[in-house]
Amino acid sequence: MLLVDGEPVLSSYPAGALAASRMGGSGRELVAALAGSPGLRDAADRLKATPERRVSAGQEEPRHVYVFQREYATVDPARVELVGTDEATTCVGVVIRNNKTGMTSVSHMDFPRIVEGGIKQMLELLGDGDANAQFDVHLIGGFDDASTKAVHSSGKKHSKQEGYSYSLCCKIVEVLHKFQQQFHLRSFCVLQNNTTTDSYANARPIIGGFVVETSSGAVTPASFEMNSRCPDEIVRRIRVSVSSYDPIWQGKLLETYDTQSDAFRIAAACWMPDWADIASSLDQLSDSEVLLQCSTSPAAEPPHFVENERRIWRYLIDNPDWEVTFPKYKPRVFHRTSDGRWSRYS
Repeated sequence: MLLVDGEPVLSSYPAGALAASRMGGSGRELVAALAGSPGLRDAADRLKATPERRVSAGQEEPRHVYVFQREYATVDPARVELVGTDEATTCVGVVIRNNKTGMTSVSHMDFPRIVEGGIKQMLELLGDGDANAQFDVHLIGGFDDASTKAVHSSGKKHSKQEGYSYSLCCKIVEVLHKFQQQFHLRSFCVLQNNTTTDSYANARPIIGGFVVETSSGAVTPASFEMNSRCPDEIVRRIRVSVSSYDPIWQGKLLETYDTQSDAFRIAAACWMPDWADIASSLDQLSDSEVLLQCSTSPAAEPPHFVENERRIWRYLIDNPDWEVTFPKYKPRVFHRTSDGRWSRYS
């Protein structure tokens, strides 16, 4: 059940809403209640006013784990100091932390269909069987993209599909509210709480990334340097696309990080040989066409979005056979070295 300031969400609403709360509550009702909470609005304002932290890799940097889109990682504070994600536009970052143990799980949710199974995956190592466990939850990212009727850029107007963030947020809060565990919602920096407009009047998110300090649970806006989105950056980005067509990953977040050994085990994924031809065709598009065809929020993407897409396509062109990347459908395993970097083990 979702709680705000120690009280169940919707508990102070009229009798009909209270009945809905006892039955789990619809996502729309819950989002409306959370968006109207003065405490959560104040918390979102404080988060937005916090200077962004720049995360990099190296021996002198804190040990961290980075989560890509549709991935999750559950980390032990005894091994990892920071865990986070960025590059979120219509996606939502979810943090669930066990206050007693400090174990922290972070996911980068992109579509409603992975939410229920994904939250179950996140809870597996957080002590979900402990009736006394207290969980803090933060929802960060996503914006009021439903208010954007068109994309304006370079003096041109382009139509776009809208409303990704809202349906995703509705599903996340609905699923959390149905669980028996008590989830204390500390941040709801999503939708209108996380929306600004650019010079062309396009809506865009204010915070697109964050990092969690595992020792304290403190959450800070963050962006990650390219060398800190490791290991196996391009392969992990490719898995986001190909997993959509793989029944093994239906309704699930992508497995990436091994909590017990502080290692990355990039679970195998496969793609058809014609993906190389598709990638070659996409790579011929102009930058503006790449944004319009490959993004759910073309006006809100970070500057490196197009180049990231092109690096993915070049990898697929050079590696049309997935078995070169995942021989015998085995995971790619990386261990952390003494200097804080990652080394390929298998």
